[in-house]
Amino acid sequence: MLLIVGITGASGVILGIRLLEVLSGRKDVETHLIISEAGKKNIKYETDFTVEQVEAMADYCYDIRDIGAKLASGSFKRNGMVIIPCSMKTLSALANSYDDNLLVRAADVTIKEMKRLVVLPRETPLHLGHLRNMRMLAEMGAVILPPIPAFYHKPRTIQELIDHIVGKVLDIFDIEHNLLPRWSGIYSEEEALKQSRTTND
Repeated sequence: MLLIVGITGASGVILGIRLLEVLSGRKDVETHLIISEAGKKNIKYETDFTVEQVEAMADYCYDIRDIGAKLASGSFKRNGMVIIPCSMKTLSALANSYDDNLLVRAADVTIKEMKRLVVLPRETPLHLGHLRNMRMLAEMGAVILPPIPAFYHKPRTIQELIDHIVGKVLDIFDIEHNLLPRWSGIYSEEEALKQSRTTND
C-alpha cells in the first residue's frame, strides 16, 4: 500500500508522528510525507521531536512548495492519503479545490482519482464556516475523522488516547495493528453467557 501523509499546523502533530512511527519499517506500507511550514513549527513547539527525525520515519519526503512533484499528478498511483492533523486553512483549501501547495494538490488528486482521503480536523469550537467546509469535503468523498478520544477502553495515559485515534485511521485503510482494544460488548464473556441463557429461557 502507498499512503500519503500530510501534517499541517493544527495542534496535535503528535498524531501524525505516531502514525509514521507505527508505519515506519513496515514492508506492506510505503509512506510519502508532506509537512506544512506551520506543521514544522508545531513539531518543534508541541513535541520533543525534530523535523528531521519525523521526516526520517517516512519512506519519502516532499517540499510543500514543490507543486511539480510526482504526488501532484493523478498518474502517480496511490492507495490513499491522510491529513493528520488538518488545520482549518487546509480544510478550507480542500473544500474549495484551492490547490496552492503540494499537500492540498495531492489531496485533491486523491479525491479525483477516487482514492480514500481521510482528514482529521483539529479545532474547537467549530463555527458554521468550518462545518460547511467539512460537509463539502464529505460530499466530495473524503472521510472526516475528528481526533476525538474515546474512553470506553479506560485509557490511563495520553499515549493510549493517541494510539486509539491513530488506530481508527489505520482501520479505515485496512492496515493491521494492535493499537486499540476491540469492543466486545458492554458485558463480560461470563455476563454475556448469563444474558444469553436468560434470553433463551
